[in-house]
Amino acid sequence: MSTTKEKQIKKSEDIDWIEVNKKIDKYISEVESESDALIEVLHKVQSLLGYIPKRTQKRIAKELELAPGKISSVMSFYSHFSAKPKGKYQIAICKGTACYVKGSVDIIEKVEEVYDLNSGDTTDDGIFSLEVVRCLGACGLAPVMTVNGKAHGLLNPDKAVKILEKYKNGEM
Repeated sequence: MSTTKEKQIKKSEDIDWIEVNKKIDKYISEVESESDALIEVLHKVQSLLGYIPKRTQKRIAKELELAPGKISSVMSFYSHFSAKPKGKYQIAICKGTACYVKGSVDIIEKVEEVYDLNSGDTTDDGIFSLEVVRCLGACGLAPVMTVNGKAHGLLNPDKAVKILEKYKNGEM
């Protein structure tokens, strides 16, 4: 019987790497200009797998004749790209000035404690991923978090957990 996490995340051992490599070759052959190649290929692979594992980064670097460090630097610059699998619900908690002043650190600590989760990680069951971000651009709702891009504001630690429990229970 497969676990929830196995159903939601394509784990490395469950991936047909021959097919993935064929698709990467196809993506690279479709790229029109060399300067656009890397980001376009990374976007397509991220869409295909949900993340870009190290072995795939090495493959892309080899095929595009780039240093592996170039892939790492592009992936770390653009927050969209991830080298780790993401959860079904991706939480972003703002730590910008307005949110910080209004208690976002307490919210972050509570979410980390309740779900045994650190920023950049995914829960063992594959339900939640957490990112602490510098600004979500919703200062009027401070403190604010997003779940899969949907904003939830005027939070306190308990309210944040109640919202996340609704997601976990399929009520949102």
